[in-house]
Amino acid sequence: MRAEALVRAYVEAGFTKIHLDCSMACAGDPTPLSDAVVAARAARLARVAEDAAVRAFGASGLVYVVGTEVPVPGGAQETIEELTPTTPQAARATLAHHREAFAAAGATAAWSRVMALVVQPGVEFDHLRVVDYERERTKDLQQVLPLDSTMVFEAHSTDYQTIDALTALVEDHWAVLKVGPGLTFALREALFALAAIEAELVPAERCSRLPDVLDEVMVESPRWWQGYYHGTPDEQRLARRYSYSDRSRYYWPDERVDAAQAALFATLNETGIPLPLLSQYLPDQYTRVRRGSLTADPRALVLDRVRDVLRGYATACNPTACNPTACNPTAEEHS
Repeated sequence: MRAEALVRAYVEAGFTKIHLDCSMACAGDPTPLSDAVVAARAARLARVAEDAAVRAFGASGLVYVVGTEVPVPGGAQETIEELTPTTPQAARATLAHHREAFAAAGATAAWSRVMALVVQPGVEFDHLRVVDYERERTKDLQQVLPLDSTMVFEAHSTDYQTIDALTALVEDHWAVLKVGPGLTFALREALFALAAIEAELVPAERCSRLPDVLDEVMVESPRWWQGYYHGTPDEQRLARRYSYSDRSRYYWPDERVDAAQAALFATLNETGIPLPLLSQYLPDQYTRVRRGSLTADPRALVLDRVRDVLRGYATACNPTACNPTACNPTAEEHS
């Protein structure tokens, strides 16, 4: 079975946090699948993962995430106004079905290492709007996990939540916060800001034209965005460049886009970046450059802008030890 081979490959490659979501229907399955079928398939994969870990490493220290309340990767394709959090009844049913299925599959030891349950806290984003966390709407859901439980909630699509909202999520048991487009959105912001600085410093014929090159490549190869961005040509153009969904993230490895980025960095390394222009386009990085904690190197500035997003998560997870201007975390979770 391909799913078994995939899970086995992840374990053998050294991945230790495995999310088992078997809610997708296979050929010939009824839709939607019942909770019992989803849980049984997840338990089957847990058994495969456990066996693979023992064979590869002598023992299993894998941890697992279960739950099927997973939004569409990369943000909603439709306009959203409001989301309904997972009901406590649904969360309890998911836990009960998975607990029973793990036992039936001989994976009781694996169940003891299930670290998180994915539930929807009512957060999401579309192209233009972010649905912010409202903790009052999850009061009953928060009670699903006992106080003495080692399990926490996992939240997807937490991109673009405010630091206050992220902090509230952590306080309310969502201790695993997944982020993806929020990071690449910041990457794109920083690169576009540097392109704007470049345009102020050198003649047009010497400019990298990075934003335009990126858009040209996206128009020529629309497979990664055309199912997301609709409307008039002007609306599509704005979405390609600025949408929260950030479908442009799939195009940075393109040879032409990569060459334009390299040209941008080369030009700015040659000219240097005047501090007043840095203040105009990347004010937070300007402050750190003035303070001496960051260099005005183009690559360093871009990476620091991405770290701004990660600093917000670090602050939410450990507010007494971290603040948005001092912490320097890294993360690899993505949607």
